[in-house]
Amino acid sequence: MNIGLLVGGDSPERDVSLSSGKAILKALESLGNNVIVLDPKDGIHLLEDQIVAVDLIFNALHGGDGENGNIAAYLESLGVLFTGSGKDSSRNCMDKNISKKIVSENEINTPKWVLKQTLPSDDIIKDIGFPMVVKPNDLGSTIGLSVAKNYKELSGAYDSALEFTDSIMFESFIQGREITVPIIGERSFPVVEIIPKNDLYDYECKYTAGMSDYICPANIDIDLSDHIKSEALKIHKLLNCDHYSRVDFLLGDKDKLWFLEINTLPGMTETSLLPKSLKADGYSFSDVIQMILDEATNNS
Repeated sequence: MNIGLLVGGDSPERDVSLSSGKAILKALESLGNNVIVLDPKDGIHLLEDQIVAVDLIFNALHGGDGENGNIAAYLESLGVLFTGSGKDSSRNCMDKNISKKIVSENEINTPKWVLKQTLPSDDIIKDIGFPMVVKPNDLGSTIGLSVAKNYKELSGAYDSALEFTDSIMFESFIQGREITVPIIGERSFPVVEIIPKNDLYDYECKYTAGMSDYICPANIDIDLSDHIKSEALKIHKLLNCDHYSRVDFLLGDKDKLWFLEINTLPGMTETSLLPKSLKADGYSFSDVIQMILDEATNNS
């Protein structure tokens, strides 16, 4: 198959995308595909001739237009086959406020939150409480995320998020175990537990070797694990995701499950969370890439 691999782009998650792209390129070529690497950092429209000439686009972008639905909309307008979710699902999933509204309306727990462009009022602060998570509404990789323990820290956390966006989420902090569940097609895969060396599973812990420990399958009893996997697949379907995704949760007191966010284009290096989960089920990284290709070609 002739495949165009979209990597890089101009979002704050460019470096993560380039890392994913290297691993995906190696796997795609090992599977016998002809691959052309396409970097839309100067605009996706400049790549149109190359895009329409391939059989399929593998979207390995993270954040920005690559994940917020804009590039998906462009590819849809060209009638091009591509991996990942369509424009509407991508937009809704990248917007944490929208995705949290959808899941909460379907009786799935998610931490209390408010979306603001300015610091929230005292009434809102009292309602959400400290500690409080402050993060950009439309970025991934925990970029711009902080936890404020008091009013003074809240101002600094707000300023940090404001460097990246003027759409800022203020969210109740839930003490719990960081877990995530990958989805491919109609199936959820083993739960991964993340144990960061820092207080938060932040950018450093995500992308620095040795800064987090990962347990997969997570040390959770089978009934609870099955419930978590079922909830992840339910969320994937509620948000109309295509082909694959990864759903992030916190497992709090008394095993109460809290939805945090869904990633329609999760990290795809060989040590990323989605491949770690599938490895526990016996799938190689190349197997994972082939599964995604099969979803895109057979179910689009």
